[in-house]
Amino acid sequence: MFLIYAFIGVVCLGIAPLFGKMALDSVSPVTVFVMRTTIAAILCSTWYIGSRGIHEFTQVPFSIWCIITIEAVLAALLGDLAYFYALESGNVNKVSLLMACTPLITVMLSFFVFHECLSVQQFFGALFITIGICLITIR
Repeated sequence: MFLIYAFIGVVCLGIAPLFGKMALDSVSPVTVFVMRTTIAAILCSTWYIGSRGIHEFTQVPFSIWCIITIEAVLAALLGDLAYFYALESGNVNKVSLLMACTPLITVMLSFFVFHECLSVQQFFGALFITIGICLITIR
């Protein structure tokens, strides 16, 4: 089942930058970022409340709130804002390819921070994929 979800995610995340780039023709990256975040927050909140998940929400410990705040600042604020600025001034294909290099950082940090197993094949696979993406992106 995870493959179906992953495929849907890949397709959606592959199409989304095209719409982001279209919006950036008339609106600043910060405005597009705020609009997208607001729309996503409204949609997620409505779905979450409708699914009666609000009970769990009120039970989340403060430490988890801190962890998720850091994740939100890194991914949803700084990462997405940098992404929209990159989209504004760069080609969608180059920006999307470079943004696809994030798994190498995640794999490396998961090894050092969580001591997750990382085989030699996984390391070199992630490294070669990243090198390949960078080579494709270079003019």
